[in-house]
Amino acid sequence: MYLRKKADIRTLLWVGMAIALVAIQYRWPETVIFLCPISCYLAIACGVISHNHNHQPTFSVKRLNRGFGHILTIFYGYPTMMWIPTHNLNHHLFTNRPGDATITWRHTNLHNLFVVLTYPFVSAYSQSDAVKTYIRRAKQKNPKLYYRILFQYAFWVGVNLGMLWLAWYLHHDHQNWTGLYVWFFALMLPAISSATVIMMFNYVQHVHTDAWSDHDHSRNFTSRSFNFLFFNNGYHTAHHKRPGLHWSELKVAHEKIANEIDPILNERSLCWFVLRQYFLAPFFPRLGTTQIGGPPHQAPAK
Repeated sequence: MYLRKKADIRTLLWVGMAIALVAIQYRWPETVIFLCPISCYLAIACGVISHNHNHQPTFSVKRLNRGFGHILTIFYGYPTMMWIPTHNLNHHLFTNRPGDATITWRHTNLHNLFVVLTYPFVSAYSQSDAVKTYIRRAKQKNPKLYYRILFQYAFWVGVNLGMLWLAWYLHHDHQNWTGLYVWFFALMLPAISSATVIMMFNYVQHVHTDAWSDHDHSRNFTSRSFNFLFFNNGYHTAHHKRPGLHWSELKVAHEKIANEIDPILNERSLCWFVLRQYFLAPFFPRLGTTQIGGPPHQAPAK
């Protein structure tokens, strides 16, 4: 199968399930109401997979990696090649410090429900400059890369339009809106959920952490179920320490440095964190996060 790591059999299984669920919903529209939530989860998982694939390609064959990236684009909700300028070359370089397009404190360092819900819009807009610059430089200096980028954008748009047409073709003899309903809830809503939730993951993993620390720059979620469902995305400090490390090795890497991380940043459950921070902390402030270290926009004095 040309897989670089045996653990990625699960990666392929998850992507295969995402594709299968779209096919089932297109064939039987009555299943959409039941399967859409599962499709949303699988799309978010595909967003995590696209992140992992970006850091360490899934296959040992370049063409397979490129093709896999194109497929993930449909479920992630945006061309996966744009992880490079916004994530590899930016976020991992600055990690919530000045210069990071995905900083959590751009307009405020408050941490509440309104800020986390609006963060994906703020972050997407802020990342657009890095994307434009990357594409412009590729056009000027690397034509092959530039045409690969254009192809992925065309593939992303073309497949979504093609799937809209297919939904209409399959269901135009039924109610007028059936095709649009199937297309949106089977494909588009999951993709929107993926891109949005991935940015929210980034927010909760860095908000109120110490951007200038070697080990306290990220928040970790160590739940076994969360890390099974999202391919060890919860071990974020270890990922930043070794970005090229395969996702299947992050748990062991985290355990080696866990004692060097401020205990308050090693959360067990993401669900409890969300409930505590966004729904209980407004009434019981002591349950909410507070800034660790100094202000994230200011380097500590030496």
